[in-house]
Amino acid sequence: MSESVIAAIATPAGEGAIGIIRISGEGAIQVADRVFFPVSKKPLSTLSGYRAAFGEIRDGDKFLDNGVALVFKAPKSYTGEDTVEISVHGGALMVRQVLRAVLKNGAKPAQAGEFTKRAFLNQKLDLTEAESVMGLISAESEAGLQISRGALEGRISKKIAEIEKNLIAAAASIAAYSDYPDEDIEGLDPENFEKMLLSAQKELEKMLSTYDAGKVLREGITTAIIGKPNVGKSTLMNMLSGEERSIVTEVAGTTRDIVEETVTVGDIVLRLADTAGIRETEDVVESIGVELAHKKIESSQLVLAVFDGTKPLSCDDKKILDSVKDKNVIVIINKTDLECKISKEDFASFETVEISAKEGDGYEKLCEAVAQISGAAALDPESAVLLNERQRLCAENATTAIAEAIAALQAGETMDAVGVCVDDALARLLELTGKRVTNEVADEIFRRFCVGK
Repeated sequence: MSESVIAAIATPAGEGAIGIIRISGEGAIQVADRVFFPVSKKPLSTLSGYRAAFGEIRDGDKFLDNGVALVFKAPKSYTGEDTVEISVHGGALMVRQVLRAVLKNGAKPAQAGEFTKRAFLNQKLDLTEAESVMGLISAESEAGLQISRGALEGRISKKIAEIEKNLIAAAASIAAYSDYPDEDIEGLDPENFEKMLLSAQKELEKMLSTYDAGKVLREGITTAIIGKPNVGKSTLMNMLSGEERSIVTEVAGTTRDIVEETVTVGDIVLRLADTAGIRETEDVVESIGVELAHKKIESSQLVLAVFDGTKPLSCDDKKILDSVKDKNVIVIINKTDLECKISKEDFASFETVEISAKEGDGYEKLCEAVAQISGAAALDPESAVLLNERQRLCAENATTAIAEAIAALQAGETMDAVGVCVDDALARLLELTGKRVTNEVADEIFRRFCVGK
């Protein structure tokens, strides 16, 4: 029994109103009975599922705390197993002491993601739904939360199931044809067969086309704010972050190092870096800052290039434009609250937004520009969006296999050859949802989860 029961703290580290210790497995309720004593005098093992009891938590004869135990009976629990969640006062030391008592009485420490892994193994979740759990926990924007919530509700699974259904029918027809080549097998009309394969290919390509934009909404974009000294980079940083993160003065070259902050612009998380002003300088310290700025440009997924709208474009400005011409860049013409003296024709080939960082004007237009350039504007968060590189690779391999099946069909190759490609596509999709996945792959996926989930 002790080998099957796991326990862990299910709430974040630190102080809080409550802390929760989760226990799961065959015998979990009996383990909980050794540390939790209801005021009703009725052991937890006598309760039906979805019932709670108030009582004392003890480590042997030592009183630890008063708390609440919530009992779930298999299979109607998160893991599909008997589960008890004990809620106590949320001091870090208190929660650790209660967990220690549970472990002394028959449970073993849960590994990272082991509760969700058990839910997957007990068919409470498929692999895409299980992977969505960490997205729900780590979401930093509403859109990112919607994508993970949709996956947990089964949007990816349902879309893949639709594609699988057609491919399974195709594979069955090919198998029947191989066994009975002289019979008129339903579904093997070459024209309709090809249409079915093309439809499956189109659906997978549609899912793949949204992957990069979905990743932006889930994970955010590393973004560099660049420009000459005193064009308003630090003021923009402060406007987006809503606080004084960067020092703003009239003195050019105030920012010497990189100041970093994470902000949400519309539905998109930007991992901002406010860099030193880029210009030719003899100052040794400032030149180091300029060098760091150039390195940040190279490593960033998005560049916000800021220009002072009250001054004509200078040689340094033109060098900056030239350095970002091959990057995802939004040109920001700042200080629109003052008279404009810059020629907008110089930025004709760039996505351009006019703002006054000092006054806070132009924020909505900047949000729209970020959404457009990242591809997020065209993405419906309510659709089936692939969550990670593993899922993308499975879908891509399935698409490749379907393309090979179509090519074989069009080239007049035998149906057995076409069938090999269809079977390969099916295998990749079954791997995506976890219906056919190796223990090594499953272990690697759940190892990335936090302990307690």
